[in-house]
Amino acid sequence: MKAARFYRHGGVDALQIDDIEAPLPGPGEVQVRVRAAALNGFDPMMLAGSTGLKSPLPLCPCGDFAGEISALGPDLSGDWREGDRISGYPILPKSGMMGEVAQGAAREYLVLPESCLLPMPDGVSFEQAAALPVAYGTALRMMVTRGAVRAGERVLILGASGGVGVACVQLAHAVGAEVIACGSGAWKLDRLREIGADHVIDTAQENFASAVRERFGKPAYDGSGDGGVDVLVNYIGGDTWAAGLKTLRQHGRVLVCGATAGHDPATDLRYIWSFEQTVVGSNGWTPTDQAELLQRVARAELKPVIHAARPVDEIATAMQELIDRRVIGKSVLTL
Repeated sequence: MKAARFYRHGGVDALQIDDIEAPLPGPGEVQVRVRAAALNGFDPMMLAGSTGLKSPLPLCPCGDFAGEISALGPDLSGDWREGDRISGYPILPKSGMMGEVAQGAAREYLVLPESCLLPMPDGVSFEQAAALPVAYGTALRMMVTRGAVRAGERVLILGASGGVGVACVQLAHAVGAEVIACGSGAWKLDRLREIGADHVIDTAQENFASAVRERFGKPAYDGSGDGGVDVLVNYIGGDTWAAGLKTLRQHGRVLVCGATAGHDPATDLRYIWSFEQTVVGSNGWTPTDQAELLQRVARAELKPVIHAARPVDEIATAMQELIDRRVIGKSVLTL
């Protein structure tokens, strides 16, 4: 079978397409014919070897994927059949995250425990299903399951042009929130407007906290007035943490699912107690969250943003685009 892999850490020149033997399912497992796999922000980091994770080499990238059951192992408890379309939950119970500490899905065949299978509803394409798990799953759990974002709330999203950020913009817009999206580059901001942002802030040109106060007013600790935002989505951390607290009105919520710019930032506790702010943590997503996303796509309530869909042979091009930050939404590989 065809598989994209790298044997050493480095740039996209380390990626290669191999012809390897397809794995066979054991007890409680199925073999999946992968039809689409998607890159995430961690894929370039795994390629570069910058995460500190102990990953097996050679490593096959991509955690997100969708496909068809091609062979059944013994002792299955579910009513699975060959040809069933599935969306894979990529956190393996004994190994961990696919594409990080376990082999990823940029290959024609893989073996998956039965517990990681989700049926794909009619009307959902393989490319759409592959775009959902990591980015949209993380965003759904943070915005809906944990964050309870509601209609009429003003929501500020930092790093809105990334995979999770794009999903946050769409989900906040879908519930009727007023969305302020932060990013850099005119073409990215234009795209964020197209998918539901009511306002955009170019963080390459403006300080986001100052821009929020100038455009929407300064929050009042006693709740008077309409200044500031109700919800701040901040998975950036670092220097944005303390600044972000200044944008929140009384009883505002900070939603956190990561810290790409640093996990131990300076803060200002005065804003947290004076404005009675709440910090809401969200860790990944569950199979239930992923199943909900599939149903939303099937009901045409959500359309995943797919930047491009390319054959897996072009993984180096797709990976370089991600490294160069020339992607809005998900970059999908077809097999």
